Amino acid sequence: MNSPGCFTDGYYYEDKSTRKDNCNYCYCNEHHWICTEYVCLIQPDLINYINTGDFRWKADNYSQFWGMTLNEGFEYRLGTLPPPPSLLNMNEMQSRVSLDEEFPLFFISSYKWPQYIHRPLDQKNCAASWAFSTASVAADRIAIHSEGRYISNLSPQNLISCNVHNQYGCRGGHIDGAWWFLRKRGLVSHECYPYVMEDYNSINAYTCNISSITDKHGKSHATKPCPNSIEDSNYLYQCSPPYRIPSNEREIMKEIVENGPVQAVMTVHEDFFLYKTGIYRYTSVAQKESDDRHGIRGTHSVKIIGWGTLVNPNKEKFWIAANSWGNTWGENGYFRIVRGENECGIENLIIAAWCQA
Repeated sequence: MNSPGCFTDGYYYEDKSTRKDNCNYCYCNEHHWICTEYVCLIQPDLINYINTGDFRWKADNYSQFWGMTLNEGFEYRLGTLPPPPSLLNMNEMQSRVSLDEEFPLFFISSYKWPQYIHRPLDQKNCAASWAFSTASVAADRIAIHSEGRYISNLSPQNLISCNVHNQYGCRGGHIDGAWWFLRKRGLVSHECYPYVMEDYNSINAYTCNISSITDKHGKSHATKPCPNSIEDSNYLYQCSPPYRIPSNEREIMKEIVENGPVQAVMTVHEDFFLYKTGIYRYTSVAQKESDDRHGIRGTHSVKIIGWGTLVNPNKEKFWIAANSWGNTWGENGYFRIVRGENECGIENLIIAAWCQA
């Protein structure tokens, strides 16, 4: 005779067997199915609503997000902690844009500086956008400001593993702390210290595999070889203290066109995970769902590399930004978002630095 279990759809399940559907699962307990009711990160109904509506952007079903709950998406795929008052109160640079100054309708940094702008990496399920955005902006600016003398991408793993003062690795971090580390300690290249994090609980999260000393001129030097023994150069790249760009689209555009990509902090809502193409704007249905769920949202940091304007009656303006979810997400790892309206707070806090290595 069978032990106590559940009989469903012609199949017999013993106690504690599971049946999975996206992020939810059921298990059999004494003849009864007990099922979870999580909100999933991938929501087919929301994808369909966006794709059949007039939102000017399209959503997609991403296999890397399938099986994750919405809360896990916010916990593992973002990672920039809300800016502290000291950062929010940082003085903005004095305006440098004249009233008659004109900008092109379309600009992308990689067109002006070919081979200097680094493509998006994938943070995977490690909440470290604070490290990825900082390292990427710094790498681009080092290449630009050194006029191509140094073109290596910088190592987010170096930040995740070694920048541990009030930072939490794959559990989140502050961008001001990342820039402090880059200024005082420096970062090696991505080739020297490659990314090894796979998820939030990786055993390598807090093992710093490279160290440095600082000479009397404030220049840091690595005291250990590259963690990746294939790469010989353990040169440490450093930047000046970060500065804040005024929260004005023309000021941001001037900074990008003259000095290179900038770092932006933005609020992420649940529909952003589903973005595939178009000009992103937080959708009304996602807003209603989010309000029903007590306003779930998170803080993320990205790299803005340019802007554009659609040639249509509305002349829709947008920023072009690099995310850190790999090149299968969005528009080959990038996304466009409404420009000039502070969509998702993306124009609230814009950070840059002068980097000559």
